[in-house]
Amino acid sequence: MKKIFLIIILCFSLQIIAKEYNVLDYGAKADGVTLDTKAVQTAIDLCSKEGGGTVLIPSGKTVLIGTIYMKDFVTLHVENGAVLLGSPNYEDYATDTHKNTYKNEPHMDRCLIFARDAKSFAIEGYGTIDGNGYMKNFSKKKGGRPMLLRFMNCSKIHMRDITLINPAAWTSAWLYCDEIVVDGIKIHSRVNNNGDGLDFDGCTNVRVSNSSFDTSDDSICLQTSRADKPCKDIVITNCVFTSKWAAMRIGLASRGNFESVTVSNCTFHDIQDAGLKIQMNEGGEMKNMSFSNLVMKNVPRPIFMTFCQQRAGVDAPMDMLPMKAMHSFVFDGIIADNSELDKNSAFFITGMPNNYITDIQLTNVQFTVSGGGTKEDASNKIKEYTLETLGDWWPEFGKVGTLPASGIYARHIKGLFINNVQINTVNADVRLPIIFDDVLDSNVSNIFINRKPLSKNQIRRN
Repeated sequence: MKKIFLIIILCFSLQIIAKEYNVLDYGAKADGVTLDTKAVQTAIDLCSKEGGGTVLIPSGKTVLIGTIYMKDFVTLHVENGAVLLGSPNYEDYATDTHKNTYKNEPHMDRCLIFARDAKSFAIEGYGTIDGNGYMKNFSKKKGGRPMLLRFMNCSKIHMRDITLINPAAWTSAWLYCDEIVVDGIKIHSRVNNNGDGLDFDGCTNVRVSNSSFDTSDDSICLQTSRADKPCKDIVITNCVFTSKWAAMRIGLASRGNFESVTVSNCTFHDIQDAGLKIQMNEGGEMKNMSFSNLVMKNVPRPIFMTFCQQRAGVDAPMDMLPMKAMHSFVFDGIIADNSELDKNSAFFITGMPNNYITDIQLTNVQFTVSGGGTKEDASNKIKEYTLETLGDWWPEFGKVGTLPASGIYARHIKGLFINNVQINTVNADVRLPIIFDDVLDSNVSNIFINRKPLSKNQIRRN
């Protein structure tokens, strides 16, 4: 009986071993100098061909690669202490990895890890994938700046516990993918420009949790570059964000619809532009989103929402698409401490004349600002986000300048309900705390300014 048991255990062990593909066994030198692209790809291809398993990047090794392709049923496991390192040579990156979907950015078409039409694959491990994307290696003048990851038309993707650092452009682009789980990862992208973290374009059933982001551009983006590919059923929770630009950007590229997004239990700090940046430009519909239990420090615009027209995608029609709809948003439970910032700190929500953002709830907010607004600031006339104002660029805050309100500025909104909001100013500010400009069907209750109830003359309705 013992012999039978040992035979069973031995067979089981051999079966497990047979499903692990160590890149060293396929010719990888793993010295951080020799290009090991072929060895890694051979292991991936064989693993997928034989029904799936784990391709191993062993601990204590640095494996240098150019572009590799993920395949069905493959788990790329980067062990603790291992580094999968991008080549510093632009020519080692393949040209058949689709493209960046934004206009005027073909220099970001190439990437390090690519998958097309693949299913049920994973990238995991406590090791590091390093894009080696320093400016000395990659720039427009040197040919281009490859992204770290790009997945297109894929399904059942898992990414766990991995650290992603130093991309030459975006860390990742997920195009038209379904069933995505990202959990426990760390992204640090500061060595080059446009260092987005996770960009989900036309993706569905996405869950991001327990992760941290330190990025030189937007940390998480939701976008739709195709009218037939919506972005919906997205859950983001228990994450930490710091960014040179926005923590979360929803929209901008917005030909398709956005629906059913929840963001909860996250902290944001030292963001240069905005915490939640929500923008419709290209003719899609955006609706049904909930944001709750968020803590922000040094985030100039905790909420920045725009509804206008601008062409963002490289494949978008040259003529501006008609504005469709942007509605049904709940923001509940936000602490935002901007006492260390300048006067350009406010909640800023704006539609366009006759194109309203509709049905917004803003409740249970504690907002601290430095103040310092002058009489001149209080009389500022804020430009509309017309094409004349925008030119060929995005609807950024810098296009309109200092707001005439110190706390909340809302314009072209239908159905705005604000309740239980406390605004504290550190220094004197002659601007009104709240300004409504063409806001219809609104209700404001339980608002406190420096711990005192809001008086009627402290809110202006134009």
